[in-house]
Order: sequence, then C-alpha cells, then structure tokens
Amino acid sequence: MDLSSSEGSRVPQETDELLVMQAKGAPEGDLRAFEKLVRRYQGKVVANCRYITRDPNIAEDLAQEVMVKAFFGLRAFEGRSSFGYWLKRIKAHHCVNHLKKSVGRSFVSTEEQDGDKSEQLKIQVTAERFADAIHDRSMIGAVLDSMSSSLRIPLLLCDMDGLSYEEVAHSLGIGLSATKMRIKRARDEFREKYKKAEVTGLRDRKSTRLNSSH
Repeated sequence: MDLSSSEGSRVPQETDELLVMQAKGAPEGDLRAFEKLVRRYQGKVVANCRYITRDPNIAEDLAQEVMVKAFFGLRAFEGRSSFGYWLKRIKAHHCVNHLKKSVGRSFVSTEEQDGDKSEQLKIQVTAERFADAIHDRSMIGAVLDSMSSSLRIPLLLCDMDGLSYEEVAHSLGIGLSATKMRIKRARDEFREKYKKAEVTGLRDRKSTRLNSSH
C-alpha cells in the first residue's frame, strides 16, 4: 500500500477510468498508464485463464495475449462498462477460442457432445489432493479442476467474470436455455463437491493430527 511523505496520509489511488484516459491520450511509446493497468489486473487474468483452461503452462501466455488485445482495443473502449468488466470479456472470449482451436471444433456446441468428451476432459481429484487443499482458494481450484469443461467454463464466465447468460451463450456458441441449464448444473455440482472436499479435508487433517500426536 502506497503512503505519502506525510505520516498517516494515503496517496489517492489512480482509478481505472483515470488510467484509461491517460493511456488513450498518451503519446506513442508512452505505456506508463497502461502498464499500471496491467500490473493491477495481470494476476487476476492469469489465475482465471488457468481456471478456464486447466493448463498452468499456457495461462501466462494467454494472459499476455489478452493484455495485448486490450492495449490495441483500448481506443475503441467507450467506457460504457468498467475497464475490469471489459477486460473480463476479452479474456473470456480469448480463452474459449483457444480451447475451441485446441480441440479442433466447438467442444460446447451441442448437448450431445457433452457426454464422452467431458468424461475425457475430467480430472479425478483424489482425497489426498483435497487434504492438501487447506485454504479456500486451493479447495476451490481443486473442485473446479474436477468438473467437466462443459460445466466449469459457463460457471466461471457467469459467476467469476460476471457475464450475463446471453453473453455466456454467445461466447460458447450455444443456446440461451442450454446455457442456463449448464450454469445451474454447474452450481449444484460445485456445491456438492465442495462440501465433500471440506469433509474429506477435515477428516484427513484430524487423522494427521492424531498420528502426529502418537
């Protein structure tokens, strides 16, 4: 947290709106304002790219590409939404397009495609992994990793990125009713798995404490 030279007084934080305005008006080659926006959002974008793709090796690269897209699209940004929300939409579309290309077709285009493919994409989360996921963030990541892409991605786009049902449907190329159904199923599945993870983690931690006391 930045502090001014006057003891106890805080330096006012530059708002996103101010930084966007400065970045738009900056002379060519002056990236200082935009770099401040990058530092402010880079960590969140990387984390969310990792959640969506389940590939930590590509998350950094995808986040960098998202920021490059934001930089070149900034002059067209009219401020009708917040910069953070606008950036989330860029990131969501970029990650979904990456997944579609990596699969070779739209892996979320029809309900019929959910079955076998989602089973192949599932990662079985073991009790040992849940036991290690002590903090909520680790637990949430473990639960999300255990979900199929057809449910995990709509859930993240809606509940983490704040996209509307219509925007999620457009991003994934599926119908509105299918989108709503998947998000509901995803929320139910997440809650159920998270509760099981909490129980498993608590039981394993108790067992560890008992064993260490002997």
